[in-house]
Amino acid sequence: MNDLWEAQMPQKITVLLVDDHAVVRTGYKTYLALSENIGQIYEADRGETACQLYNQYQPDLVVLDLSMPGIGGFETIRRLVNRDPHAKILVFSIHNELVYVTRALKAGAKGYITKNSGPETLVTAVGKIAQGGTFVDPELAQQLAVTMTSGMDDSEQIKLLSPREFDVFCLLANGYTTHKAAQKLCLSYKTVCNHGTAIKDKLGVTTVAELTLLAARQGIIEVQSTR
Repeated sequence: MNDLWEAQMPQKITVLLVDDHAVVRTGYKTYLALSENIGQIYEADRGETACQLYNQYQPDLVVLDLSMPGIGGFETIRRLVNRDPHAKILVFSIHNELVYVTRALKAGAKGYITKNSGPETLVTAVGKIAQGGTFVDPELAQQLAVTMTSGMDDSEQIKLLSPREFDVFCLLANGYTTHKAAQKLCLSYKTVCNHGTAIKDKLGVTTVAELTLLAARQGIIEVQSTR
């Protein structure tokens, strides 16, 4: 009788939590552990480790930050989906600009919420995606619907950028020097220089100022008014 009861019990959701800040991971883990439907929670501090742990443990769902050193969040999504087309990935990011949301979903993520969301939103999103659904923060979903209705989308030029080029683009547009961007992404100075050249070619700009202006038009950065 006990065996039958256990067989009928829903299997708990296993989660791989990917964020480069240990304190942040601890907070998310605490939130998730409050749900009786969530079981084992694995942790990774960067994309490379996440890919290894995914292969090792085959978690039901990945909760992923975008801004991480190493290969970064977008490339991590791409690699996970390439290895497992059925991978269930929820992006949990500080970025609330639609360009991040659309790129994450197009890369293969099944959901997107921001770090301003309440803990109940995180648990709800995990549960819905684990069951085969999708979940986008309601406010972001409404904005997405408006842009889709109006035929607007992130720039066709920006779509040409690879995941790593997009990371470099965002840092340079936000005022990072090439050296600082290299340190942030754990890349060599030469690699970031090469990415910078490729980015300018793809976006049709020649200066960082033009690059920053393009990023501002797409809502990737905020330009402070001088008025």
